[in-house]
Amino acid sequence: MARVYVFADESGNFDFSLKDGASKYFLLGTLALDPQAGEALLRLRRDLAWAGIGLESTFHASEDEQAVRDAVFRMLQETPFRFDATLLEKRKTKPELQRNPERFYKMAWYLHFKYVCRQLVGPTDELMVIAASLWTKSRRKALRAAISDVVAQSSHCKAWKVAWWPSESDPCLQITDYCAWAVQRKHERGDERSYSLIKNKVHTEFRAFETGEKYYY
Repeated sequence: MARVYVFADESGNFDFSLKDGASKYFLLGTLALDPQAGEALLRLRRDLAWAGIGLESTFHASEDEQAVRDAVFRMLQETPFRFDATLLEKRKTKPELQRNPERFYKMAWYLHFKYVCRQLVGPTDELMVIAASLWTKSRRKALRAAISDVVAQSSHCKAWKVAWWPSESDPCLQITDYCAWAVQRKHERGDERSYSLIKNKVHTEFRAFETGEKYYY
């Protein structure tokens, strides 16, 4: 029996339009690793501070300067982990889902986790899912219930728990953010600079709407 820790984060946004700043894809990513890996990220932050590269807050891939990103990805190359991503092309999302972010988010979780969960845990294992919390308090309650429902449907393990934490509270969530950002950049912009450094640890990149032909905007 093992206790498996899975950390989750998303990339992209819920702006279903062609406006500047609206992402092409919404990405849901999960990271499976030994939580002790977070200690290496904390050590890196101290080392960067000693080198005169201080962070205003915690690690965040889209906001960190390139020197920080380079250091984090070097660390990740030496860290054992598995990352899985599900990408939904937003223009192929049906209007009723565009109007309901909670339902859209739950569908993304279901499409992602129904496959990934069986790869990570067996019937005698325990599963701890920790998702990054980026929503308002009222919406978090509904989304936590949605994630719990998906995990309950998808997991065939001995026991499971779902937690919803701010990304700054756990370095493993910050690692998840970095992985999600790298995969999103590859698909969104064709930029594989960071992705190439961890691609051997990215197990799946499922483009859920790839076969769809209809665009809704």
